[in-house]
Amino acid sequence: MNDFCKICGSPTAEMLHRKFRLKYYYCHECGFISKDENSLITREKELEIYSRHNNSIDDPRYVAYFKRFIEEAVIPFCRGKRGLDYGSGPSPVLATILERDYGFSMDIYDLFFSPDRIYEGKTYAMITSTEVIEHLQNPLEHFEIFKKCMGEGSVLSIMTLFHPESEEEFLNWYYMRDMSHISFYTPQTMRVIGEKTGLEVIYTDNLRYTTYVQKRNTTRFSL
Repeated sequence: MNDFCKICGSPTAEMLHRKFRLKYYYCHECGFISKDENSLITREKELEIYSRHNNSIDDPRYVAYFKRFIEEAVIPFCRGKRGLDYGSGPSPVLATILERDYGFSMDIYDLFFSPDRIYEGKTYAMITSTEVIEHLQNPLEHFEIFKKCMGEGSVLSIMTLFHPESEEEFLNWYYMRDMSHISFYTPQTMRVIGEKTGLEVIYTDNLRYTTYVQKRNTTRFSL
């Protein structure tokens, strides 16, 4: 049961997908939707889904997909070249592009494929997390990790597809049908996450990109 929103703590409304027999909980205050915890797949099944992804640095369409994100949600706001890609996947394509084409020095972390917590005790000028937060059961815990890795002026750039407003559209939405997707957001959700974690939204395309800045942490990042 998710009677209260994991993001803002407000009461939630239950949504039922009758065909798939899945429950979701919708917060009308911040827009966050979470999948019922009794409907979550196993860690092994989640890894199986990830392992079927055939994303490659040699795929020009996939590279272009990331370059749009970099040039719209990262480069205009980033002041340094030290970065972390959080949730880099089976092939760290985004980190490779940032190093190869934009001169960044990147660390990577992924729960399954690069599990060493290389970020601990470090600060970064820029953190990216693309197509990751929809997989997180308790998103605020990870945003607290992001904040700890950010110094004054650091940016955090997130990619996740924002969900439709109506219940009917959501229950017929292709993004929801990926069984490893369990958390769904709107631009309002992302603003509330920022308020909860001391980050400020400085950019959103209102579709899938959100960029935050850290202003309250006085820790300096290394360039």
